Amino acid sequence: MGLLVCPTGARAAAVFTTNKITSAAVAVSRRHVKSAKIFAVIVNSGNANACTGGQGVRDALKMCDETAKRILDFRFPIFDSKSKTQNPKSKISNRQLAIGNVLVASTGIIGHQLPMKRVLKGISDAAKSLSDSEKAGLDFAHSIMTTDTRCKQALAEVTISGKQVTVAGTVKGAGMIGPNMATTLSFITTDAVINRGLLSEAFKEAIGNSLNKLTVDGHQSTNDTAVILASGLAGNYPIVSRCPRYKKFTQALAGVCDCLVRQMALDAEGATRMFKVVVNGAATVAEASKAARAVADYPLVKCAIHGGDPNWGRIICAVGSSGVRLNQQKLSCKIGNITVFEGGRPKKFDAKKASSIILMPEHTITVDLGAGGCGSFCYGCDLSAGYVKINADYHT
Repeated sequence: MGLLVCPTGARAAAVFTTNKITSAAVAVSRRHVKSAKIFAVIVNSGNANACTGGQGVRDALKMCDETAKRILDFRFPIFDSKSKTQNPKSKISNRQLAIGNVLVASTGIIGHQLPMKRVLKGISDAAKSLSDSEKAGLDFAHSIMTTDTRCKQALAEVTISGKQVTVAGTVKGAGMIGPNMATTLSFITTDAVINRGLLSEAFKEAIGNSLNKLTVDGHQSTNDTAVILASGLAGNYPIVSRCPRYKKFTQALAGVCDCLVRQMALDAEGATRMFKVVVNGAATVAEASKAARAVADYPLVKCAIHGGDPNWGRIICAVGSSGVRLNQQKLSCKIGNITVFEGGRPKKFDAKKASSIILMPEHTITVDLGAGGCGSFCYGCDLSAGYVKINADYHT
């Protein structure tokens, strides 16, 4: 169980799975995120609470209700941006907090009812452990993990209208990952003063260029949820338009999300390294994205990367079978800074040097389709025997 609380209440925005089958937690949070303020997010790992019918929805709502009750029992130190002090006697009032002011997220095995007795005890224990300490933040990051081998966290600080604004986050996800936020729970917090519409816009753009650009195995889950909470306690001049302050905030947010998604790629199930596929020269951005994903998803490319094999033929084959427009006479491919294919023909290159690039923790594959002026990218990882082992034994 993990519990995230904003004692003053926060403006919130969220992005959810595009899977037609969704968990009870997703169904409930889609409604609750429309509330004017969100005071808490309650998360459980190990059980997806998906395909659990009406009981699953009732359990998700019970999690929200119990969380609302439990955090009312505690007093929180609330930072006053004007006096630069904390008031240790601050308390959320009953008038402020209701079931709709709490979001819920779940991850784990599909098709099992939640063990509510244990869940409710977990909420109680989590509430008693609430703290703004570094340890508490690390505990939360660990609490949402499933097949992850390490927690992922990121932080950015930026000065906006003379005030220091912080953006911080954590994410979980290692398998069933494909563009459209597959099997991901992500929680971002910020103290920026920003209106809800722009917060949502900035968040969707940041997710679009991070979580929605990663593929591990091309699959998506029923539970994917990414949430951002903005407390407004930084005291910066309010961001109410796409002004320079908004640009600074979006850059910080994008940096945090990109850092988190790279950590996910490097901790993907069975992965030993990650890569970025950049496609240029496409007829449209959509086709550039499609070609980049085709390469990142291609099992033969992923296996070659696992073995450090600079097999450019598999990359070209993946692009050619993706269905996008290309000019074969202008088609080119680079591994790192080494051109391996150009003008529709293979180019002589140092295979050992190319292999050493592939064996690095991260490298970039660049393809130019020669069909236009648009580009896009996708993150991927290698495919190892470890991935098969993890997923063969996942349920049994």
